[in-house]
Amino acid sequence: MAVFKVRPDRSNLYGSISAEFDPILTINSGDTVQYSCFDAGWGTPSDEGKRVKPYERREKIDWGHALCGPIQVMEAKKGMTLEIRINEVIPGPFGFTSAGKYPNWQNQKLGLTECDELNLEWKLDKNSLLGSTEVNGREFSVKLKPFMGIHAMPPEEKGIHTTWPPRYCGGNIDCKELTKGSVLYLPIPVDGAYFFVGDGHAAQGDGEISCQAIECPMEYLELTFAVNKEMKLELPIANTPNGWISFGFHEDLNEATVQAMDGMLNLMGDLFNLDRVEAIALGSTVVDLRITQVVNGIKGVHAVLPHGALKLA
Repeated sequence: MAVFKVRPDRSNLYGSISAEFDPILTINSGDTVQYSCFDAGWGTPSDEGKRVKPYERREKIDWGHALCGPIQVMEAKKGMTLEIRINEVIPGPFGFTSAGKYPNWQNQKLGLTECDELNLEWKLDKNSLLGSTEVNGREFSVKLKPFMGIHAMPPEEKGIHTTWPPRYCGGNIDCKELTKGSVLYLPIPVDGAYFFVGDGHAAQGDGEISCQAIECPMEYLELTFAVNKEMKLELPIANTPNGWISFGFHEDLNEATVQAMDGMLNLMGDLFNLDRVEAIALGSTVVDLRITQVVNGIKGVHAVLPHGALKLA
């Protein structure tokens, strides 16, 4: 199987998602791609490790997150499933988090739109996996758990699509569980897949409550792609180091919850040969429901079945 390298430049960076963009690579099922990635805000480290923005954004196609792509997968056909194995995720040397002032719904509800915007600058250590920042003269540190916020293919509708929402075919999922060692399964919406990746996060809590995680460039990201011709999905699922995950996406958190639960019942049926009532009864003892994010317009919920939590005697 072949290994390809992608280094971000003007020819392979987009702030939108479309199957109408020329592929930056054409690969086969089983191939691996090694990336470095800009942060979501189009920043990248200079030779001295400082954040710089080397490219002007194009008005009609660069309004969103900086994404690398698209990659065309030769065997991918609409209705199949794309398996993305996350082999490695190594953050760059810096990150940032903003909070307050911006009139999103949670800031309005919490009374934070009248305060000054707070911008945290993080120093990231890829070896110790620690991040540190200063707040009001005091230093705080967090354990890093790097992942990519966006693994995406364009929906089947033609045209240019925003990077902001999560979709059935991937997108701005922002799930902190999609770390090294995970396999993400996405329904393929268009022939060729046309895969994009970006929006690196060094660490994030479930919900991404300020509207930003520790946003960071990725020094090194390695993904292996495979086309699964037998698996049929309506929404993404994932097999992570911590457990199996099913996802739901909707403006209404209740609807997103039902979608995640529905996916988990299907998954448990496949894993353990259970009907849906049996699956929900057993699932009620071991499955966790978590709010993935509430900040992308389309809210996310993921259901988690931890490995080993349910065993056959």
